[in-house]
Amino acid sequence: MNNVILNSIAETTTHRDRDGVHYAFVQLLLNFLNAELVAIYRLIDDSGVTRVLNYAEVSRGNVQAPQVPCKDPSTLHELGEVPQWESCVRRHQIVQYVPCAGNVHAVLPIEGERDVVGLLFVKGRTRLRPRAIEHVNAILRILKNHLALLDYGELDTLTGMLNRKTYEASFEKLRQRLRLADAARAVKEPSWLGLVDIDRFKCVNDNYGHLFGDEVLLLVSQLMKTCFRGTNQLFRFGGEEFVIVLDHATIDGVEIAFDRLRETIATFDFPQVGRVTISLGYSQIYPTDSPSTCVERADAALYYAKHHGRNNIRSYEALAAAGELSAKHGGENVELF
Repeated sequence: MNNVILNSIAETTTHRDRDGVHYAFVQLLLNFLNAELVAIYRLIDDSGVTRVLNYAEVSRGNVQAPQVPCKDPSTLHELGEVPQWESCVRRHQIVQYVPCAGNVHAVLPIEGERDVVGLLFVKGRTRLRPRAIEHVNAILRILKNHLALLDYGELDTLTGMLNRKTYEASFEKLRQRLRLADAARAVKEPSWLGLVDIDRFKCVNDNYGHLFGDEVLLLVSQLMKTCFRGTNQLFRFGGEEFVIVLDHATIDGVEIAFDRLRETIATFDFPQVGRVTISLGYSQIYPTDSPSTCVERADAALYYAKHHGRNNIRSYEALAAAGELSAKHGGENVELF
């Protein structure tokens, strides 16, 4: 591995943004292998069906724009649609094949702690030689280690969710996409932010101890992950508060999704504790929002839910339209009537 590649790796690992890291690595591999196209795919479990999400892709002379977040995993291709890819995951080793187009395709497993979590796809004019495969695997290990370091700073240690520090950067990316869509007058489904609070959580800690309190937090986070798959983002804001960023959903769709979460948690039997419920307030995300103003609106709706029976969900926009809350956008203070 020559100095040019080593310098490229050193430059790539300066990125602190996950999307930037992935694109830098695929660009590095495109140049190193002199390939026609390099892509990273993420494996997603969709109720027992493994699907593939194109996470980053570059081709010779072209950089593909970041993928639009997938709100519905069922729209993604199944892993089994390409037998060679399924074989790569099953056998944990590279598979090279020549499709009808004539170019050589190579697919390599991206290993997690125990299982394959993604795939590296390479399209080139010739097969990868053993020495090149060895170098690519070494680069993938560097990618894995670098992402692990990012995870350490971005993930909540108890639940494995994104932490509050990561929220602002993630929100800014979403807001930029909304601004671009707004400038282009593109018709699209809105994005939403939901603020979740576990009802009477202090009583759980007081009555059962913090060990069982932590278990409730962990189980709630796991139930949230089962309800929101794909690329919807889940954050632990601290204590018993969580944030959900739901991209591309209709007014009816977001209410169904959030109420499904509420019902899932309300009917779950928590060990020792028994029944636990949540309250949830949510608001649409606007291009002019700051990370804090959108949370403030959702928090006002959550406050209303807490004081009107708990174990329910409330829309800020619906409450404002009904005159229960004052309508405020983009940096203005929220008021309760």
